[in-house]
Amino acid sequence: MDFSLSPDQEALREAIARICAGFGDEYWLARDRDGLFPREFCAALARDGWLGICIPEDYGGAGLGITEAAIMMQAIAQSGAGMTGASAVHMNIFGLNPVVVFGTKEQKRRMLPPLVAGQERACFAVTEPNAGLDTTQLRTRAEKRGDRYVINGQKIWISTAQVAEKVLILARTTPVEQVKRRTEGLSLFYTTLDRRRADVREIEKMGRKAVDSNEIFFDNMEVPEEDRIGEEGRGFEYILHGLNPERILIAAEAVGLGFVALERATEYAKDRRVFGRPIGQNQAIQHPLAANWMELQAARLMILQAAWRYDQGMPCGAEANAAKYLAAEAGFKACQQSVMTHGGFGYAREYHVERFLREVMIPRIAPVSPQLILCFIAEKVLGLPKSY
Repeated sequence: MDFSLSPDQEALREAIARICAGFGDEYWLARDRDGLFPREFCAALARDGWLGICIPEDYGGAGLGITEAAIMMQAIAQSGAGMTGASAVHMNIFGLNPVVVFGTKEQKRRMLPPLVAGQERACFAVTEPNAGLDTTQLRTRAEKRGDRYVINGQKIWISTAQVAEKVLILARTTPVEQVKRRTEGLSLFYTTLDRRRADVREIEKMGRKAVDSNEIFFDNMEVPEEDRIGEEGRGFEYILHGLNPERILIAAEAVGLGFVALERATEYAKDRRVFGRPIGQNQAIQHPLAANWMELQAARLMILQAAWRYDQGMPCGAEANAAKYLAAEAGFKACQQSVMTHGGFGYAREYHVERFLREVMIPRIAPVSPQLILCFIAEKVLGLPKSY
């Protein structure tokens, strides 16, 4: 059993690290202050073809697996770009997986190459204010009128909608009272975000200012029938194919962020001298950082296991959820400990670790809460009664 990266995977990680090296701490601190989308960073990744790492080669991508994508996303976050850098390209990596799996050849030829080339950006519109994690209760409607659908409704926490040209949207095409199961009657569309009929309102938030989060209000937005992915009414089934990869990738990002926070804390603990000795000589400083390293390494191994199972076509729901849970908790603890190790300077923006702590809350909260993951593992793995 070999836990090391292959030569190709190691080369991939180094290639991403080289690109990220051109975007240092000051770049990300500036984006954190001005809130400008990191277009230059995305363009650099697009030039080398990394935005299509999981897209088939026939459509301009690299045709690699979620394992390689996870390595890439960890490297981005670990460079100091954090969740800002990772979230800027996150949707490109996993979001169009339903198109890759269920789209027609015509749709793949039309939809995938512009995303790979960085000519188009996409946002992922599933979550709604009154549905939360209960996707079956979505109220956004897509009504069929001739050869088009007309969408009305509201979505929330939609990342990159301020800059996206395209939207992957899940909407109800059959009222819930007319279907046998609540998961039926939802349809998936990948289409142009028509801002004449979509009012995008940014949500001010705690961190990751440069990658916007939004509410979107759809008012009779028309979608051509050819922009529907797969069969009408089976969108929930299709969207599930993107959920496990998303959990794996956000776990990788959390681990990357945890490792860079640990690195900064370790460096500071070696250099900072109090009472005539480096503070890193004190066990009260050493032990928490050592525990952070162990927790991050354990989470990284779970990520690799989940990604490997996904790439092998094996069930990976438990592993993907476990990876997300473990990585988010380990990343949070490492970022928190990094701030505490820096003491008062940890609260200063110039040391960057306060930014890491603000950003690491994202993988802890989204795309699924830690409590719901515990419920999933209890029910699906341990066989305990459903609690909700």
